[in-house]
Amino acid sequence: MKYYCLTDKGMVRPANEDFVFASDRSVGSLGNLFIVADGMGGEAAGDYASEFTVKKIVELLRKTDGEFLKQDGVASLIRDAISEANWQLFEKARSDASKKGMGTTLVVATFLDGHLHVANIGDSRLYVQRGNNIYQITLDHSYVQEMVRNGEISEEAAKNHKYKSRITRAVGVETMVHADFFDVPVADLDRVLMCTDGLTNMVDDQQISSLLSNGSDLESQAKALLEMALAAGGPDNITITLIDPRAGEEKKC
Repeated sequence: MKYYCLTDKGMVRPANEDFVFASDRSVGSLGNLFIVADGMGGEAAGDYASEFTVKKIVELLRKTDGEFLKQDGVASLIRDAISEANWQLFEKARSDASKKGMGTTLVVATFLDGHLHVANIGDSRLYVQRGNNIYQITLDHSYVQEMVRNGEISEEAAKNHKYKSRITRAVGVETMVHADFFDVPVADLDRVLMCTDGLTNMVDDQQISSLLSNGSDLESQAKALLEMALAAGGPDNITITLIDPRAGEEKKC
């Protein structure tokens, strides 16, 4: 597999509260691991929340080294790591007034025996590209997207809704958090995109799909997506991880 990832604070925010991890080598019992997180709670607390959560999950998963893993065990392994990271982040927020209210979105992905296993919390996303078509695999845990799913407002109305950024689930906000899990066959995937809403709020799915199917390499595509988000105003931090599950050994993060 080949991957490329980048993160940028954008044009407006004073600091980058996103955090990214990527490895095509084993992390404990997992043969590879990709994580994107978007912190919230203010500059100091937001970047702490995303970095702490990602590093804690990686640390916990590394401790599973040697465990034999089948397809049906991947979700349990990741769920346990997320739950522990959530509890520890919640406790840190409760014991430190400067971090009160902090939390983070989370997208976790790993490939195993022809399957892509995905977990998400919040509104950071994972897409897959098949030929000229893009599909959002994750479901946004946000106030506005839940209204869309319930038929209360249209996708068009959601784009400019005043509560567009209000999420309904985040790591570290409560003692327990529920992640959604997805299992995607890898055989016909050309690209996997993981990203924060700093990209998807500024670049629509059609634009992303067109770029991902243009035949250029991962690095060029990732940088072009970033430039599109910045050119549209770049009001938020932007993090992008692009994966070609069928390519060779090259990678960069």
